[in-house]
Formats: sequence, structure tokens, C-alpha cells
Amino acid sequence: MAPPEDRSTSKRPARASLLEAAARLFYSDGVAATGIDSITAAAGVAKKSLYNNFASKADLVAAYLAARHEEWLALYRERVAAAGTPQDRVLAVFDAYIDHANFAYEHGFRGCGLLNAAAELPAGAPGRQAVRQHKEEVEGLLRRHVAELLPRQDAEAGRVARHLAFLLEGSMARAGLEGEDRCLREARLIAVRMLEAL
Repeated sequence: MAPPEDRSTSKRPARASLLEAAARLFYSDGVAATGIDSITAAAGVAKKSLYNNFASKADLVAAYLAARHEEWLALYRERVAAAGTPQDRVLAVFDAYIDHANFAYEHGFRGCGLLNAAAELPAGAPGRQAVRQHKEEVEGLLRRHVAELLPRQDAEAGRVARHLAFLLEGSMARAGLEGEDRCLREARLIAVRMLEAL
């Protein structure tokens, strides 16, 4: 039997392995179609390890959604740190979506993993609320950056940010259907024209 300290350190890699396996399978096969047995097999751990790290499949789905959110925020932070102007900061949001579309997905790009998961969850599910909060946060980032271009015009900045958010989400849905980033790149060009017209 392993000493107590070894058992506690082995839980962290099992949790990470489970979350990584779940993320791959949830994205490629869907949340509902992915069973616990598939996740534990892909992670190379016993089923008991899953329940030692997550209270339920719903808890694992929540962790997956939180990880996807943080994954996107990291891409955004990297892009916005390199942005020199307010317009560049708005476009950093689009660029982070493009970066996300170009990850090396095991079975190809299928669109926004958060929206894909939300589409499978019942109305009122906590996971749907988590996805909504993510999308509202993205719109809030757009609003903040557009407000730099339109000082003291809060209502107009909010309207433009809303249009940009809809443009972004619509292009992401189409890009997911097409399996590549072309629609996102086109949306970015439309955003450039919108911003230049302000």
C-alpha cells in the first residue's frame, strides 16, 4: 500500500487525466453520448478514481465547462496583451476565437465546445447558465473595448458590442459546421469595417 502522501499526489494526475479525457470525448462525441466507462478507459484510470475526483458526471461536465472557459480566456489574454489600440483589443476577441478554432482537435473542429455542450443540457441546467455567463463575459469584453472607441457613448458602445457578439457567435456556429476558421476570419473583416465606420 502506498504511503498517504503518495495517494494524495496520485489524485491530482488522475483528476487531470479524467478531465483531459472527458474534454476530448465531450467535444468529439457529445456530452450525452459519452459514458463514464469511456472516460475512465480513455483516462487509463479505474471508475472509482472518477468518483474520488468528481461527485458525478454532472460535476465532471461543470469542470469541463469551466476549463473551456479558462482555456479561451487564456487565448484572449495573450491576444489582448499584444493589442496596441482599442480597435486591436476588440479584434483580439475575434482572434482568440480563431485561435480556438485552430487547436489540434482529435476529430476536427466542431464549433464552440461550450455551445455544443449547452445544446445537450436541459433548460435550467447549471451548465447552460455557465455557458451563458461565458458568452455574456465575452460580450462584456467587447463592450469595454468598444467603449474606448466611443467615450461617453455607453448606449452606442453597448449596441455595437452586441452586434459584434452576434457576428462572432454566428460565425462560430458556421465555422463549426464547416470544420474550419474561414467564417471566423470573414467575421473579423466585417468587424474591422464596422469599427472603421464608428
